[in-house]
Amino acid sequence: MSDAANPSNASIPVEGVLRDELAHGDAVLGTVAPILGHLVTNSGNALFSDQVVAHIRGTAESMATQLLGAQATAAEIEDPLAFVSHRKPDLAADLLADNSFLSHCHALTVEAQLATRLEQRNAIDLVLSPLLQALISSDDPETASLAMAALAAQARFVQQQKRMELSINDLPGDLFHSVLLIWRNFAATDPDQIVAQAEMQLRSVYDESASRVGLLSRLVSGMGNGALAALSLSHAGVAIFLTALAKSLGQSRDIATMSTNDRQLGRLALALRAAGLKPRQVEEQFVHIHPEVALPEGFEMLRIDKAAEILAESAGRMAG
Repeated sequence: MSDAANPSNASIPVEGVLRDELAHGDAVLGTVAPILGHLVTNSGNALFSDQVVAHIRGTAESMATQLLGAQATAAEIEDPLAFVSHRKPDLAADLLADNSFLSHCHALTVEAQLATRLEQRNAIDLVLSPLLQALISSDDPETASLAMAALAAQARFVQQQKRMELSINDLPGDLFHSVLLIWRNFAATDPDQIVAQAEMQLRSVYDESASRVGLLSRLVSGMGNGALAALSLSHAGVAIFLTALAKSLGQSRDIATMSTNDRQLGRLALALRAAGLKPRQVEEQFVHIHPEVALPEGFEMLRIDKAAEILAESAGRMAG
């Protein structure tokens, strides 16, 4: 049966527009890490602001400081500050040479900048959103306790971002293991016993479910069918919004975060629709994130399943 004979499968013009926009966004995402990798080791750029580049460098140095500090403690070095200071630039460079680490740092920077803009422009609090406040006041002790933990983690994240820092315990599990491997390779000429002891200590205190994103993810999962409310920026705040968007689509949170970039308009529109928002609700989120951008003509005709299908095509391209 042809599409023309089956209206439910027929393509509408807005789908072509969004497909093209998404394909362009895919191409942009594919070049981000290589370009950033060059910029964080060289001065001067046009695609990324100096603030973004400096923030990513600072985050890498913060991570290197924590790793080397653990090593210095295990080795009982007399002057740990000198040990860390001497080795930090080279280890930070090795971390930044890893595209996964680089992309994660970039996504966190994008999230922090978005949250700051929305606080200034729309008075959306960086830490305590109406939704989080409601969850803290929940009659369910477990929900209230989890919400309080998420509040504390988000407050720490905001302060760390201002200092261009990131706790190693807030890394996603796979990236945590990758970072440790990079450090172990860096420390290959050091005594194995010392490095192993430091690694054991780092692993013993790591708990992905207790990380900021882990707590936010558990909070959203616990909302069940009410999680759709987390897809409202004004109600949920940026951190919970991005977590809910990623979970509803089965995407990485970093990809969901990057969809808010001004060169990923099609991805954001499709993601919000595929997540279950009505066209009017999608428009409301665009008013917050991209107030100068109008959704393409005919967007109200785009079905949820079709938006998800187009996004899946993008995921296939990026995976291939």
